Amino acid sequence: MEGGLGGDEKKKKVVVVGGGVAGSLVAKTLQDHAHVVLIDSRKFLTLVSKNSFKGCLPLLVKLLIVLQLPVSTAASSQHASKSALWSMLYGIWKEYFEIPWASLRSLVEPSFAERSVINHSEYLPNADIVIAAATNVTESEILTEQGQLIEYDYLVIATGHVDTGALARSEKLSHYQAGLKTRTKKLSQYQSEHQKIKSSNTILIVGGGPTGVELAGEIAVDFPDKKVIVVHRGSRLLEFIGHRASRKALDWLTSKKVEVILGQSVNLSSVSDGAYQTSGGETITADCHFNCTGKPMGSSWLRETVLKNSLDIHGRLMVDENLRVKGRTNVFGIGDITDLPEIKQGYLAHRHAQVAAKNLKLLMAGGEERKMGIYKPAWPLAIVSLGRNEAVMQIFFLTIIGWIPGMIKSRDLFVGKTRKQLGLKPDLL
Repeated sequence: MEGGLGGDEKKKKVVVVGGGVAGSLVAKTLQDHAHVVLIDSRKFLTLVSKNSFKGCLPLLVKLLIVLQLPVSTAASSQHASKSALWSMLYGIWKEYFEIPWASLRSLVEPSFAERSVINHSEYLPNADIVIAAATNVTESEILTEQGQLIEYDYLVIATGHVDTGALARSEKLSHYQAGLKTRTKKLSQYQSEHQKIKSSNTILIVGGGPTGVELAGEIAVDFPDKKVIVVHRGSRLLEFIGHRASRKALDWLTSKKVEVILGQSVNLSSVSDGAYQTSGGETITADCHFNCTGKPMGSSWLRETVLKNSLDIHGRLMVDENLRVKGRTNVFGIGDITDLPEIKQGYLAHRHAQVAAKNLKLLMAGGEERKMGIYKPAWPLAIVSLGRNEAVMQIFFLTIIGWIPGMIKSRDLFVGKTRKQLGLKPDLL
């Protein structure tokens, strides 16, 4: 629909791009104060790079035939809808919000996802939800992959990181044939991944950041009979926090008989009969693997837009103390995509959303800009779960491991708290 979606003409229109931790909360907070439009299409998998798009149309047509998708889609991509085909190849559309730090628990306990995977419509009854990728932004409109031009009075960019997740690449590819990713399909996916873990004797985890360490902990605690191998290219685990916390996490994993190989990477494109080759020349035999390497910034779609000069050299969106994009009066940036000098954590994305929502309410009511809330980057705090009851926590230079930080995070992983912030019951009962 040209010009946007239906709604109260008297209300200001706030378009939120990104339905993750920050975007979902700011949309929920503003839905009764503005005409809110949430645009969400989280990215999962890259099949073709943009640089190689030109000249590969015949290959794309063949791919569409294999996936049983309309060939006309490829033909039209030569014209105005080229970005639509690119987005289709690059991402999977989804109609739900998932509490990301709960996903690893859901791999070993699929029923946990019943609370952490939430349809957008559950917490946004008074907002418009657009399931599509945003492909361009102008001074007053957002263009989606489906060709919709959605006008905005205020814009919130919350596209965070590209979600590579902890699933094997081949598992994700199968979802292209299903099209839209529903909550039911996501829950079914966790059941399948759980069965894969149960049926495996040896499990390889590639990446020793927080995702890799937490997944190793979940499997080691719930399946102590499994052999778990973690391969990390860095010289230590959890490089985003201090050396002492890294050492404590390593000692905890080795105490659970997890094998940790540091200073090496794994070539996941040349796996043969369960044999994985490392950069150090080692061969690891495993029944399955989970790729827990770093997530790229979800800002590539902004590089050819009016906000291209608002990105720093790392692709992060530069924001001021009010969380407005620098040089812009009606565009906000929140969540992991921002250049704020702090550890990227979910609870901080919630804080961003709260400050941005407060400031948007003020501006929409005609308040003075000098009264806008100021966001102060958080002091260093990180908690990495180690199974269901323990965790390693770093506050400034203090490191604590065991059940005390475990009580803070590991038991419920803040799922109940996050559901309450979205206006939902913490439990499903």
